Amino acid sequence: MLERGAELYRDLPWRRSRDPYEVWVSEVMLQQTQVSRVDGRWQRWLERFPNVGALASAEAAEVLEEWQGMGYNRRALALWHAAQQVVLGGGEMPCDVEGLVALPGIGPATAAGIRAFALDLPGVYLETNVRTVFLHELFPEAQKVPDRELVPLVEVCCPPDASNPADDPRTWFFALLDYGAWLKRTVPNPSRRSSAHVRQSRFEGSHRQRRAMLVRALLAHREGADPQELAELLSEEERSHGRDAISTEAVNGLLEELSHEGFCTCCEGRWVV
Repeated sequence: MLERGAELYRDLPWRRSRDPYEVWVSEVMLQQTQVSRVDGRWQRWLERFPNVGALASAEAAEVLEEWQGMGYNRRALALWHAAQQVVLGGGEMPCDVEGLVALPGIGPATAAGIRAFALDLPGVYLETNVRTVFLHELFPEAQKVPDRELVPLVEVCCPPDASNPADDPRTWFFALLDYGAWLKRTVPNPSRRSSAHVRQSRFEGSHRQRRAMLVRALLAHREGADPQELAELLSEEERSHGRDAISTEAVNGLLEELSHEGFCTCCEGRWVV
């Protein structure tokens, strides 16, 4: 797998960094997002928020504005909240798994990715492309393979340290990522045989899309807007795509939902990010 991955190596911009913050941002951006969409956006993000301190001191609206087009706005807020937590803790990204997963938005896989790619430390980086390789190589016919069967295999196969530069955690997982990406293009996607596989729900016309539209509308009206104004804006966009208008009542429900998650607040009847 290492040899095949080396043959398929992709020279991606974030792979040239060993800065934990920069690697962390790339890991979050790459979740359920095509590499081609992240290339360019990662660089732009770092120009605007070059380090964890710059991100922590930014306004929520700035962070969400920069994230637009990447999908899953919760990830941007989680990055922002986590950056603030890091700064409160002294400004240094933790390097241990426990410290990383204690930060908002960082799960075991993201923590393992930060440790492997920034610090060359071993771990269980069970990302979708890594999962694809193990299913293809070791479970060629099995269906609904649970992660609990893959975790010990990923753990035992990962090189223990960086003592051999040709076979260290960083190089090993890059190889798995590239081999897995190639497999997805050339064979029936093995990751669909994982019990963790969930078919992506339709975005167009979905509740998730309406939330995203509402966040964009709020960002476009920094002075604030009332629910009726927002309903008119969203309805105009919906009708342009042949869908029904959105009622003020529905917008109120979305606003309350977004407010509960920390996206916006209401001040004298007007909603702002």
